Amino acid sequence: MAASEPTPPQEISRGSLTIAALSTIVEWYDFTLYLYFATVLSRVFFGGGDTSLLAALAGFAVSYCMRPLGAMAFGHIGDRFGRRKTLLLSMALMTAAMLATALLPAFDRIGAAAGALLLVLRCLMAFSVGGEYTGVVAYLLEGARRDRRGLVTSLASAASEVGALLAVAVSALTVALLDGPELDAWGWRIPFFVGAALAAGIWIARSAMQESPDFERQQRQGTIPRSPLRHTLTHHRMALLRTFAISALGSITYYVGITYVPAFLTSAGGRTEGESLWLSTLAALAVILITPAAGALSDRIGRKRVLMGLAILGAVLPLFMFARMAHGTYLQVALGAVVLALVAGGVSAVGAPATAEQFPGEGRLSGLALGATAATAVFGGLTPFLAELLVNTTGWTAAPGLMISLVAVAVLPVLNGMPETSPMTASSSMAKRLRLRSEARLPDD
Repeated sequence: MAASEPTPPQEISRGSLTIAALSTIVEWYDFTLYLYFATVLSRVFFGGGDTSLLAALAGFAVSYCMRPLGAMAFGHIGDRFGRRKTLLLSMALMTAAMLATALLPAFDRIGAAAGALLLVLRCLMAFSVGGEYTGVVAYLLEGARRDRRGLVTSLASAASEVGALLAVAVSALTVALLDGPELDAWGWRIPFFVGAALAAGIWIARSAMQESPDFERQQRQGTIPRSPLRHTLTHHRMALLRTFAISALGSITYYVGITYVPAFLTSAGGRTEGESLWLSTLAALAVILITPAAGALSDRIGRKRVLMGLAILGAVLPLFMFARMAHGTYLQVALGAVVLALVAGGVSAVGAPATAEQFPGEGRLSGLALGATAATAVFGGLTPFLAELLVNTTGWTAAPGLMISLVAVAVLPVLNGMPETSPMTASSSMAKRLRLRSEARLPDD
């Protein structure tokens, strides 16, 4: 069963919730920026050529292996010393990594060392991001009203997509204003400088956040685990499996269904970089709209029902969408990108509270680190590279859709066996069962 908290957490100020939710903008701005600019970065840091895009995507995949390590490190800090401290530290590292990326020398100056340095900074960024999203999700869940947990926690996903939208907008504007030689010579640095400034601003705002009320409860009660990772592995193994499954679906629908799409449209669909980026802007808007709606719906009818419906859509739709995006008209490409974005946005929105609710406050960040971030490392950072490789080697443009469909089918049985975690829906179901049980024991009139 999903873990329940000993005492309901108190609400925290709207200001702290807003700062926490908006802070995920930086995380997803940087990582989606890398993918949206993948074709440009492949020329700048890997010298261009037939394999340069694969090299850039491989660097993205390798860096993602650092996310679980960062999540465990920051998760330990958050579970032992407070959510606020871990969120401040992760944002400070993200700021430094983005600024250093903007200042890197290119391939034409230092050769292959340029790509190596880029990889090092991607690893540092991934390490810091590993603890960022899980910390924010836990913070929002623990500070929200019980009947609005789905909506409030889903704001982390909505803000993430605002970051993605900002990344694609800045990228598209940069590409539109500069010609090819200017873009490769110095223009590519502009979006990374913007990200570094944004991260520094968020860090300043985040320093005024309150501590999570659930962590303060643990301090009062003396229930903070000495070894959060060991505590989670010992007491919450099934929760880890469910968290991994939910996050696997969320990761592959997002990273293949949204962030890989610009590279796919450029390499397989014959679209220009500018066209691909503007289509991604449309997809980002769709995600921002669907995210709070899906989160609120999960508060009303339960996380399990919404996730199962989205998993069924994920099993059926992606094959057709990728096939049409490769060979269809501009309108068909736009429709395919929006449909994939709606599915991915819905899974991310509901997956955020559903995974965090699998664990009690004690060890929650470590549980998310082991389950959610491990799944993201496998089904997130690696999948754009695999999708591009499959398309290149097989020539089958629907291959990325098949990747999503297979994961969705595999996750369905886990979702079907998952207990409901929405506090209001679970309480309503329990009350109904108790009422029916009581009525069954009443004597006949």
